Amino acid sequence: MTLRVTLHITTQAAPAPPPEWGCYTRLPVAFRYLAIDGPIGSGKTRLAERLAAKLEGTTVLERAENPFLADFYGNRPGAALQAQLFYLLNRHRQLSSLRQADLFQQTTVCDYVFDKDKIFAFLNLDDNELFIYQRLFELLGKDVPPPDLVIYLQVPTDVLLARAAARDHEPEDDTPRPDAEYLRELNEAYQHYFFHYTATPLLVVETSQFDPEHDDEALDDLVKQVQSLTHGTRYYVPRTRR
Repeated sequence: MTLRVTLHITTQAAPAPPPEWGCYTRLPVAFRYLAIDGPIGSGKTRLAERLAAKLEGTTVLERAENPFLADFYGNRPGAALQAQLFYLLNRHRQLSSLRQADLFQQTTVCDYVFDKDKIFAFLNLDDNELFIYQRLFELLGKDVPPPDLVIYLQVPTDVLLARAAARDHEPEDDTPRPDAEYLRELNEAYQHYFFHYTATPLLVVETSQFDPEHDDEALDDLVKQVQSLTHGTRYYVPRTRR
């Protein structure tokens, strides 16, 4: 089984919202560092951008080409570990540098959770590779600031597969994509991971009908959920337009 996804890493200020997004005012939230995560195709990056714009914060986005992907796709022995460690080291470098820069004096919205790296590792590495990976993960994880709040975008597998099929018909996008079997396994792994997640306050958002990119009310409702959450886990099903 292979991971067919390209991850990218950048740190940037959230772009000014376009006029059609409406008037944005800074909304106070107790959390300064929010992390959004979900399986491939859940919309976490676009939501991070919109939420950061809403809160007048900055975004931390994964955007980096992995030089080991070609060998990984070709099933070369050892390539899975090389690709996984590349992602791990890049995420560590990005987030540890944010702590050093004290960037979290302002609201920061990240489109991944550092610990989620383990989801992919357990799917793609064998036992010996996992032993090496986990030793390094435990060492690097000490340098990474934990988020104040995690937003998990939960997507039913059939919806996720439908979205993936729609993207397959976009000829201008040649990004490698996971096959249906892998995407199903990945989504189940995400659900298992966040069902047991207790490290920080967690907002689980059911996203079957969630469209914050085009629905300002949906984004406003999400901000309200963030503002009112103080601890523990909350499951949130967004209201849909009739």
